[in-house]
Amino acid sequence: MKIGVFTVLYQDLPFQQMLDKLQGLGVKAVELGTGNYPGDQHCNPDYLLDNRHEIKKFKDAIKKRNMIISGLSCQGNPLHPNKEIAKKHHKTWEKTIQLAEQLEVDVVNCFSGCPGDSFDAQFPNWVTCAWPPEYEKLRKWQWDEVVIPYWQRQSQFASKYGINKIAIEMHPGFVVYNPETLVELRERAGNNIGANFDPSHLIWQGIDPVEAIKYLGKKECIYHFHAKDTYVNEANKSINGVLDTKHYSEFLKRAWSFRTIGYGQSQKTWKDILSALRAVGFDNVISIEHEDMLASVDEGLKQAIQLLEGSMLKESPTEIWWA
Repeated sequence: MKIGVFTVLYQDLPFQQMLDKLQGLGVKAVELGTGNYPGDQHCNPDYLLDNRHEIKKFKDAIKKRNMIISGLSCQGNPLHPNKEIAKKHHKTWEKTIQLAEQLEVDVVNCFSGCPGDSFDAQFPNWVTCAWPPEYEKLRKWQWDEVVIPYWQRQSQFASKYGINKIAIEMHPGFVVYNPETLVELRERAGNNIGANFDPSHLIWQGIDPVEAIKYLGKKECIYHFHAKDTYVNEANKSINGVLDTKHYSEFLKRAWSFRTIGYGQSQKTWKDILSALRAVGFDNVISIEHEDMLASVDEGLKQAIQLLEGSMLKESPTEIWWA
């Protein structure tokens, strides 16, 4: 396994300076935002697409620092009922797929998106319960009429450009938010659809990331991994549960908050997560996504790297010589 970083945390730094900083920290891979929610500070498709000279310079800058690109990331909501938003996010997705082919990157990270409650809706409508019965009907309409037709087309579009790993981040607020919904989309829309596995969004839902890794690993659909942690405030959770709409800045009032690795779950838990990944055959990049309001960017990232360095197995396993 290699330690990587989702470079949006250094979006204030120019591309080359960002690479130098990460190289100095021993980072071996970069995950690059190409627009939508992550922005495109370090990897702008409009600048790079079909520009062979700039693409070569771009790839050489990464290669000479002994790094690789773990994936291109364009998380957005291409199913948004606001047609302008949907169009913009979809265009970024298309450009990202095309750029991935030209950069020889085989993983594109994204969200599944979430439609509204009709073709005339203004805002997304995330269904979280089966009753009253209109919610069950709404979910069926969303999946049958919007989600599946869209992703069937995108699965084919990605395949056309040789991208066989569409890595969807399971994120509440979107139709794919847990392993079950991810597998449903994969089975109904295309088997090049898999997971950008981010434990932080599963932990606060009460999902065991180790068991989720085993479940998705059996289906061979973990394509990318985000290393991000979540702290659960048990006192607040015991009163109001985990569905929390308070702003992330209200740390002491929330039921859960994103943290630097090791400040949410124990190092033992992270060792179990990394071991489960290896057990199901994922031996690729562990891409750190830093979102911790209590830690500076530099210190938070260094703490995450330190914990991963002490937790991951980097060499290939030996033969079972003892049995």
